[in-house]
Amino acid sequence: MNTYRIAVLPGDGIGPEVTDATMCVLNAVGLRAEYIYGDIGWAYWQQEGNALPERTIELLKTCDAALLGAITSKPASDAEIELSAELRGQGLIYRSPVVQLRQVLELDTAVRPCRSYPGLRDAAGGQADIVVFRENTEGLYGGIEWRGIPEQLAGELAHPDRGHPGAMQRFRDIGLDQVALSTRFVSEPGCERVCRRAFAYAAEHGRKRVSLLDKPNVLRETGVVMAEAFSRVADEYPWIEAEQLNIDAACMNLVLHPQHFDVIVAENMFGDIVSDLVAGLTGGIGFAPSANIGEHFAVFEPTHGSAPDIAGRGVANPVAAIRSAAMLAAWLGEAEIAGHIDSAVLAAVTDGVVNTPDVVGAGVSGTTESVTTEIMNYIIASRSTQ
Repeated sequence: MNTYRIAVLPGDGIGPEVTDATMCVLNAVGLRAEYIYGDIGWAYWQQEGNALPERTIELLKTCDAALLGAITSKPASDAEIELSAELRGQGLIYRSPVVQLRQVLELDTAVRPCRSYPGLRDAAGGQADIVVFRENTEGLYGGIEWRGIPEQLAGELAHPDRGHPGAMQRFRDIGLDQVALSTRFVSEPGCERVCRRAFAYAAEHGRKRVSLLDKPNVLRETGVVMAEAFSRVADEYPWIEAEQLNIDAACMNLVLHPQHFDVIVAENMFGDIVSDLVAGLTGGIGFAPSANIGEHFAVFEPTHGSAPDIAGRGVANPVAAIRSAAMLAAWLGEAEIAGHIDSAVLAAVTDGVVNTPDVVGAGVSGTTESVTTEIMNYIIASRSTQ
């Protein structure tokens, strides 16, 4: 039986609370692993000027996978103010540690499953079972931005064959130093990789439809690259229905007809937005797990953020983090352990014992500890009957 080496990155806000809950469940289910805790989050930015210390990257390189709790990210202006006094004015630039993890470790695909649970009131009327595949390292979140457009770049952007002369003239009239620019970049290999993972998942799990959500009629270069990659991969899976939808119309139809959607694939920003929409349709962000997957490594985390407004109160819903641990077990090849966790969560939600304040209609304000204990009890009971 394998013994795995798992990095545990609690983060901040409610991250340590849901991480502790997840560790209790992993211990109850009997995953054989060595857990090594690492540093990540806002406190390390404040104290060291780096929210993802190099020592944490080195730790991850020695592990099989990682669990991440939640981390706080703030705008650059707040980041500078909250640095310790001795670090201010040194030109340190805050970067999201989660984005860094995805890029440094080449975790190019995010997988975010959301499903309706029996007995849980949700906006999808109990009819949704959707898995979102999000390209994780490119797109508008790729991190290539300018505050003030450099003159050399302005010249390129004004080129009549590959730029937008009218817009650049307007920016020059305003003043290039008063304009901010973010770029959306995609690559053919990156687009094809996420599409291939989406179709492979659909084939393996008996899913019948894969939907690409983008906006190629407006984003005419980047959108077309994604659309062409999607079509190439779809041709290899003729038994799976493939459709391409504009992101805005698709969001409307997700609300009106959630049962239509099965597997969704999207670039980075669109995938981020639509996965939160799907989570909202199926009970809320407290139930939504995710995996950041590369060729040889993966980081598993709840979709929710650090929720500083409830941190320390003991009322965070641990289900998203616990379901992320089930995804970790499945990725490691421990299907039985993943099944135990998923079955326990299903039983707990169906029986109404997941009753933290975020759960619509729960009627009772449960705690992180009480929900975790109930899920552990289901696991212990199911294992004792084997």
